[in-house]
This record gives sequence, C-alpha cells and structure tokens, in this order.
Amino acid sequence: MNARTKELAALATRLKPDERFALVEEILHSLDRPDPEIDRLWQEEAERRLAAYRAGKVKAVAAEDLLGPL
Repeated sequence: MNARTKELAALATRLKPDERFALVEEILHSLDRPDPEIDRLWQEEAERRLAAYRAGKVKAVAAEDLLGPL
C-alpha cells in the first residue's frame, strides 16, 4: 500500500460506520463495471461450447456429479 492509499484508509476509518459502508459500496461498485469486450468474448465461448455439445464433441455432466447433492 502506498502512502496515499494509507492516508485514505486512515481517513476512512474515522468515518461513522454507515459512512464507511457507503464508501465501501461505492468503491466496490466502481470495480464492477461491465466490459462489453469481455461480455462479447464470453458470449462467443458459450456459443462454441453449446455447438460442441450439440455436435456430440463433449458430454454434459450433471451438477450433482460435480458439486454433490444440491
């Protein structure tokens, strides 16, 4: 953590709990912005996987077999 980040953290810890919570929410929200390029790549991957399944190149596995009883 650099000096500026440490200073910001020290200032943040002086806030009331509800203000700190709001700050954390705002910071987390800023990290969770959609990226159209990543969305496009995942869409292409999903389509490739579905096509491979439909062509019989891969087999489906039940979620219970991977995760146990749900």
